[in-house]
Amino acid sequence: MIRMVMFAVVLLALLGLGVGYAARWQMVGLLDLADRFTPGPAGKQIATAVPYATDDPIQSVDVYAPQDAAPTDKRPVIIWFHGGGWHHGGRDVYGFAGRAFASKGFVTVVVGYRLGEAGKFPGFMEDAAAAIRWTHANIARYGGDPDRLVLAGHSAGAHMVELAALDPRWLGELAQPGGAVRGVIGLAGPADFLPFTPGDSPDRAMGHVRPIEQTQPIHYARADAPSLWLAHGDADTTVRIGNSIRLAAAVTDAGGQAEVKRYPGIDHSGTVTPLSLFYRDTIPLLEDAVVFARRVTD
Repeated sequence: MIRMVMFAVVLLALLGLGVGYAARWQMVGLLDLADRFTPGPAGKQIATAVPYATDDPIQSVDVYAPQDAAPTDKRPVIIWFHGGGWHHGGRDVYGFAGRAFASKGFVTVVVGYRLGEAGKFPGFMEDAAAAIRWTHANIARYGGDPDRLVLAGHSAGAHMVELAALDPRWLGELAQPGGAVRGVIGLAGPADFLPFTPGDSPDRAMGHVRPIEQTQPIHYARADAPSLWLAHGDADTTVRIGNSIRLAAAVTDAGGQAEVKRYPGIDHSGTVTPLSLFYRDTIPLLEDAVVFARRVTD
């Protein structure tokens, strides 16, 4: 009996180690694993770890497409940037986001970018711009339309796509009127979050920048920017909803197009977990985001 109990304990421990390793010891990795085994509509991965800047595997993308996609298609494109406070995360544990948007008819590019000390501003923004430009130049070979791009991200990733679309130095003509970037989906994005708290993630990633305002998407609110769709939970205490409200107001006051979708009772992680099949029924965030993405790419 004792041997059977010991065997069961060892087996569970090995199973736990295997699951943890597969998830890269990240909670979001467990979410991605759960998504793989949850029944429902999902896209397919058609390319893995494709470099967009250097041979560094961090600076690479995974590409997802609808199940019935063909290389000759010209489908609209979502370019997804993960969160993690500019210090954590990775493209390989955000496959659930790629599969989610691909299931709705989009070719989806999930981007990896430099994190922590290696990615300190402007590093992560240089990677964002390089990945978006790579997508514009190369996505046709994967069945995507290079002139119908939508940038999307959660938390730090939302900050990056908002800043990339609003500050002209990052994308130039791609994010100008008539350019390839048609819209931005920002999920719980920090957009107006000065002053930084010493030692916190934003301070470690951007506290050295002068003038510090160049790290803030709201600083670049303009009339001719791509349309913004900003989703936020009103129970988010990590990145408060005022960030999205103030950014949308600044853009619309300048004459541009921006809207905020408020989800009552939803916290910070609650604006990314519904992309997973495991949590798809909590709020209609994926459907809401897709309605916007289809409208701006039609």
